[in-house]
Amino acid sequence: MSPPLVPRDAATIMLVRDVSAQTGGTDMQVLMLRRNAQSVWVAGAHLFPGGAVDPDDGSEETARHCAGRDDAEASRILGIKQGGRSFFVAAVRECFEEAGILLALTGGEALSFADAEVAGRFVEHRRRLNAGEVRLADICAAENLSLDLDRVAYFSHWITPEGAPRRYDTRFFVTLSPVGQVAGHDDLETVASRWIRPVDALAMHARGELEMILPTIRNLEIVARFDTAQEVLDYANGLVDIPRIEPRIVDRDGSIVILVPGDEGYDET
Repeated sequence: MSPPLVPRDAATIMLVRDVSAQTGGTDMQVLMLRRNAQSVWVAGAHLFPGGAVDPDDGSEETARHCAGRDDAEASRILGIKQGGRSFFVAAVRECFEEAGILLALTGGEALSFADAEVAGRFVEHRRRLNAGEVRLADICAAENLSLDLDRVAYFSHWITPEGAPRRYDTRFFVTLSPVGQVAGHDDLETVASRWIRPVDALAMHARGELEMILPTIRNLEIVARFDTAQEVLDYANGLVDIPRIEPRIVDRDGSIVILVPGDEGYDET
């Protein structure tokens, strides 16, 4: 029997926002992307922007373009000895690659694409980044940007169970969607995007209308407890000692069951 795959470090980010509700007041929404049906990993599923941590995410060159928390603070937040900032950077990079949102500062102010000329430049930056022609550090240098790591909050920690064709050690983050930028899928790894209330996404999944994997569902269940995007961010910023959740796959009388810590039989599996 082959040894289990070693999970690869990964980062996923939930973008949340408030919009005016038809009944008055506001609704809190989260951005969800649909994976390409041809993808090797969770094809067709709806999830949040994310992917593996790349070596460039932790490079010294990238670090020179980071604002806010340093590696020591980021590592403390994640509960690791070092290299924590690379997860935050990966979340920011994947957010731009897959959703077109770049969490960055220019001249001390949040980056905006309200100007058509600026928006056009960043469409090309995104294309070249996804094509592997440039790195995120190259874009930051060309546009005099600093990655706004302080606006990204750590939310949860999930590890793909043994037996999966790919395994990831994934840190989930959350951030407020910036004003002046419009999210959209990349038409490569993701083929559709939607802003949706977490309760609606969960209801659609229950009806079989929205395919999702367990970590997405569980994170949405937590987000759905809150009324505003800021409440979600405040909750995440107040978390300490976030547990690692590694589901286990078991066969019960011919049916596949996924157990998480706390479920009956998890410790005996």
